[in-house]
Amino acid sequence: MRILGVDPGYALMGYGVIERNGSRLRAVDYGSISTGPSAPMPERLKFLYSSLMDIIADTEPDTASFEELFYNTNAKTVINVGQARGVAVLACVNSGIEIAEYTPLQIKQALVGYGRAEKKQVQQMVKAVLGLDKVPKPDDTADALAAAVCHANSMAGSSSLQKAIDKAMAEESAKKKASKKHDDFRIIR
Repeated sequence: MRILGVDPGYALMGYGVIERNGSRLRAVDYGSISTGPSAPMPERLKFLYSSLMDIIADTEPDTASFEELFYNTNAKTVINVGQARGVAVLACVNSGIEIAEYTPLQIKQALVGYGRAEKKQVQQMVKAVLGLDKVPKPDDTADALAAAVCHANSMAGSSSLQKAIDKAMAEESAKKKASKKHDDFRIIR
């Protein structure tokens, strides 16, 4: 099973592809996609999309894992990150890849066992779990790998940690389902 982890961003989008073989995880490919601040936003989004499509074609993941966005006080940043996330989701959907979403708390819980863990603790666990020589840089890359590891753990089994993650996901899913209905898509002319 190959899992693509994505840490959405428009200046830097982290990605990481891991492979799960039984209980063993290994990194297949990881890095970040960078866009310059002087480029127009539509061009940046196009580059993010096409780059992610190339990565998907090269690594052939079976599923993808995204870190959910959390609200930032800068509305423009949130909107731009949301646009970047949208093109990443589109790349996955257009490639026939199912998407799982996890909150930062769920990812930290899955890797460190504590939802309020420090970023450095998560990075060290990514390094250890994947048997890497060093912590992946930049942070966006490590975060993408963490999302992939979280999904691998989520799919893995019935440990008490897994039960806690499943419970948190079920609660969040119930809230989302209660707040939105998406069974009716159509174009009205």
